[in-house]
Amino acid sequence: MTTLVPMISQEEIAQKVKKTGQQISLDYENKELILIGILKGSFVFLADLTRVITIEHQVDLVGVSSYSGTSTTGIIKFTKEPDLELKGKDILLVEDIVDTGRTLSALLKFFKTYEPRSMKVCTLIDKSERRDVPVEVDYACFHLDEGFIVGYGLDYDQKYRNLPAIFDLKL
Repeated sequence: MTTLVPMISQEEIAQKVKKTGQQISLDYENKELILIGILKGSFVFLADLTRVITIEHQVDLVGVSSYSGTSTTGIIKFTKEPDLELKGKDILLVEDIVDTGRTLSALLKFFKTYEPRSMKVCTLIDKSERRDVPVEVDYACFHLDEGFIVGYGLDYDQKYRNLPAIFDLKL
């Protein structure tokens, strides 16, 4: 039997996203900011975040996959590359969750080849339970230690992305 245990409410998410957007707006004032959402999981977070950032910026998307069900495969597969010119720009990678660090590490290496002026990471959830690769997260709305998290764009086998809050999925 599958159970969804509430972890973070819709209201808590909205408050943290707004606060994070305000900090990003201050940090990137007068810079050429490009938010790059990591598909598919970040699309809800990215949509809300871009609307609370008060400075001019652009948005792009990149597709990667490393999961099958609840397990990471260890293989990073690119499904979509960025469309915008990134050389000399300030890139902010927007992730739904930083877990093992493998995907983010691969993304950081990949984006360095575009020669950005700067590159930082923003995530909805920084989850250290299964961190295999050390990675630096510059903006994190929430820090969690454990659980299989779904909702607000995060999925289990492509399900539960539509939930407006964050839940711990108990299988």
